[in-house]
Amino acid sequence: MSHRRGFTLVELMIVVAIIGILAAIAIPSFINMQYRAKRSELPSNVDGIKTAQLAYDAAMDTFIQETSFRPDSSPTKSARDWTAGTAFDTLGWGPDGQVRGSYKVVSTSTTDFMVTGIGDIDGDGVQATFTATKSINTVMYTGNDIY
Repeated sequence: MSHRRGFTLVELMIVVAIIGILAAIAIPSFINMQYRAKRSELPSNVDGIKTAQLAYDAAMDTFIQETSFRPDSSPTKSARDWTAGTAFDTLGWGPDGQVRGSYKVVSTSTTDFMVTGIGDIDGDGVQATFTATKSINTVMYTGNDIY
């Protein structure tokens, strides 16, 4: 009898099936992790705008308003350039580079304001929304599965 070396076809098919099952499980999880990482820009920037607004209020005893979403009111899944020449410049806040979300800040009274950030990271037309006020830290108003 001769001694054969190597793998049989059945053994190779089992390995390929196992790799396929692992890939089917891992790819959706990986995509969701990417969306979550990209969406994390929104609460970070809302926190930054809130901090800048509190500092501006401490120095000038007033709040800055930017009633329109910047850079635009319809964010998509692609990153966009941040435009200068808005009330955010007066506030002293601006992102480093491009943004995936859109942001606005509105005075709700002489003693409070609301910062809102929206984004559509996955491009499905449903926007994730984050807000913060003077006394309330950043809160997500949409479900955790909305990107």
